[in-house]
Amino acid sequence: MHTSYLSACTFTDSDHQLLTASGDGTCALWDVGSSQLLQSFHGHQSDVMDVAMSPDECGNLFISGGCDRNAIVWDMRSAKHVYSYQTHESDINTVRWFPSGETFATGSDDGTIRMYDLRADREISCYKRTSVLFGVNSVDFSISGRLVFGAYNDYLVHVWDVLRGQKLITLFGHENRASCMRVSPDGTAFCTGSWDSTLRVWA
Repeated sequence: MHTSYLSACTFTDSDHQLLTASGDGTCALWDVGSSQLLQSFHGHQSDVMDVAMSPDECGNLFISGGCDRNAIVWDMRSAKHVYSYQTHESDINTVRWFPSGETFATGSDDGTIRMYDLRADREISCYKRTSVLFGVNSVDFSISGRLVFGAYNDYLVHVWDVLRGQKLITLFGHENRASCMRVSPDGTAFCTGSWDSTLRVWA
């Protein structure tokens, strides 16, 4: 059982199981039907802020990111972490898999989005500019994986070219921090939620 607030939740590849992240520093796997705890995942030294299931068809891996600046890749079968990356300079607020499932992105209060490759077992990209000084609350990829979108504390949405590492465009509209975002299943639009109490759809 968690002993602090829940920060994130997601279904696994099965509708019968849920994965949660908590301020108690753990992740947990639950059976939906019985409400029973199936497995706890211990490894973070502080609050866990987000989790994401691998898009791989096997569905055995998930990533978590936390206030200990650590991004951990877990194997649900063994309940052990198989990769761990700590290159951010502040809290990790968000994690998201690349569409292929071989790399993933993290967003942090240090104002950067970073990408990690499981095959190379290292950070491969860092998306930052001196003009972007605010934390990243949420990230997502375009369907092709060519673009990565970031929702920031400066009320803006910044769009980055994954391959070139360049910021392509900045989207204005929110009047408070952009707190969450997701790309639509068909990839033609994405939505952002904000502390200004609005949800905006961009296409």
